[in-house]
Amino acid sequence: MKRRWIMAAVVLAAGAGLAAWMAQPAVQHQTETVRRHDVEASVTAIGTLQPRRFVDVGAQVSGQIRRLHVAAGDTVRQGQLLVEIDPSVQQAVVDAGRAQLQALRAQLAEEEAQWQRARDQAARQLRLDADGATRGEDVQAARAELAVRSARLDQWRAQIAQTRATQRADEARLGYTRIYAPMDGTVIGVEAREGQTLNATYQTPRVLRLADLATMTVWTEVSEADIGRVRAGMPASFTTLGGEGQAQPRRWHSRVRQVLPAPPLAEKGADAAAAPAATKAVTYTVLFDVDNADGALLPQMTAQVGLRVAHAPRALAVPLSALQPVPGDPERAQVRVLDPRAGAQAREVQLGVRSRHLAEVTKGLAEGEQLIVGETRQARWPAWLQW
Repeated sequence: MKRRWIMAAVVLAAGAGLAAWMAQPAVQHQTETVRRHDVEASVTAIGTLQPRRFVDVGAQVSGQIRRLHVAAGDTVRQGQLLVEIDPSVQQAVVDAGRAQLQALRAQLAEEEAQWQRARDQAARQLRLDADGATRGEDVQAARAELAVRSARLDQWRAQIAQTRATQRADEARLGYTRIYAPMDGTVIGVEAREGQTLNATYQTPRVLRLADLATMTVWTEVSEADIGRVRAGMPASFTTLGGEGQAQPRRWHSRVRQVLPAPPLAEKGADAAAAPAATKAVTYTVLFDVDNADGALLPQMTAQVGLRVAHAPRALAVPLSALQPVPGDPERAQVRVLDPRAGAQAREVQLGVRSRHLAEVTKGLAEGEQLIVGETRQARWPAWLQW
């Protein structure tokens, strides 16, 4: 009887232990094998495409546009006639200047004749004075007359030179009524129409914009938090919004040409003045050029830019989600590794380049190890005992 009670107590204790063990949830580790990947740290930003070389063609004289020889989208060559402005006023000024110059030359010819006469008179008085056949006063008068005529000759010549200079300026303004292309390129915008009157008195009116679309520049706005990592010569790439729907959107590659040292100047206005300085986002402009031989890029396109600040090819990489940062040291972190014999183990690793999803491990892990990236807990009760 006593033995039965002992056996029953043993069975009850074993059952209680088994029930306690089965009540504890089983831990299932989710692991990922440590492999090698290319890890790239980059700065993302939005940019706008602009032609590398462009010029605003304006009118230097006032007048009505008589003929506009090009339209937006036309390709032109340097020296090609673009615009003709009514030359009536400028032609009249040139004609008046030519008439004035002709009158001055006639007056100069008359003055040269008077000077020749004064010179002959002075020479005759000098010969007479040598023979004692004239008075001293007559000799002095002849010399004075010759000096006066010489001064008048210089005056007329100076006036003719001044008129010639004015004439050249008038002829240049007459030439400005025909506007020629200053470079090879494409007309990307026309702001005037035939019959429109241009007023160039105070400001040069812009007629059209001419650009060389063979090379484009991406004007990229980088936030002040990231600009410290951007340098000239850094690899840059971008896609355009037009390629978002494609399976493999086209990506253009280049290198940073310049980082402008100051943010873009803010537009002056009531809204800008009223906005508190603390709410304004500060950005800096980064420039890089890209070849556009096929004409796929157009002005004002939006570019989604990536600037590669660091690159670790074929590096041991782990997901950022598996890292536990070490306080005070951003270059170190804690990870958990699953050992087949010892189970889960904590380990400290040294970090290098980081991308959005991966981090390079320079020390603390080996290729092929099982990195714990998550875990689940499940009860050990048999299925027939679970609700």
